Amino acid sequence: MKTTLHFQRYGSGPRVVLAFHGYGQGHGHWRSLVSVLGEQRVSVYAFDLFYHGQSCLSRTDAPLTKQRLGNLLADFLREQQIDSFGLLAFSMGAKFALTAAERFPDKVEQLWLLAPDGLQRQLWYTLATRPPFMRNLLGRTVLRPQRLLGFIDSLRQRRLVDAGLVRFAEWQLDSREKRLRIYRSWVGFRELTFSLKALARLLNQRPTPVTFFLGRHDQVIPHAGLQRFIASLTNARTVLLDTGHAGLIYEVAAYMRRHAEVQW
Repeated sequence: MKTTLHFQRYGSGPRVVLAFHGYGQGHGHWRSLVSVLGEQRVSVYAFDLFYHGQSCLSRTDAPLTKQRLGNLLADFLREQQIDSFGLLAFSMGAKFALTAAERFPDKVEQLWLLAPDGLQRQLWYTLATRPPFMRNLLGRTVLRPQRLLGFIDSLRQRRLVDAGLVRFAEWQLDSREKRLRIYRSWVGFRELTFSLKALARLLNQRPTPVTFFLGRHDQVIPHAGLQRFIASLTNARTVLLDTGHAGLIYEVAAYMRRHAEVQW
């Protein structure tokens, strides 16, 4: 199997945007936002993350490194003859967008980050993916999830975690296909990590405009955990919407319809 980073182009406008969806989604999740941005104004190249859609990651490239991802994106930019672009990302897709921002800082016009993953230290994710024995345990959960689901439910009953977060976790684990995808994604993308100080310094050099769209009720990527990083950026703004995690893309599209003056 050859490594292939699949994309679909939406729109035909002069402003180029590279878009990376979140976990469990596909390139088509950007359609609602593209229609608002204007297909005559933007050309959105929406990628499938690996383990999603038609993108394929060979075993020799797993786990995915920032160097390998950067090379794949460099090949794409050369083939499409793209000299400058914006970045649009939701949740897990932010790891791909931020890698692009690090690799091509002089080509990035601006970033729109929707509940971005990769900017907060998440202890559970580190524990589940770093020690080999924990990765093995996570792998066994793909086949036998009952113990993990029982543990999650016990946390809910003791009110140690938010009920909405529990429902989100249970939905992500309710089929073998979903469990396999989350295992492959967590383990396969574990090398896509960032020094927040170095990233802020890089974005502040130009400075690159960064807009954060966050959900007020988001328990997956809580907005409070991003405030320190956002405050470290010279040219950043935050739009806080009255939604949770899953519906954020659609709420951003609705926000854009209400605020026609905000354009890419």
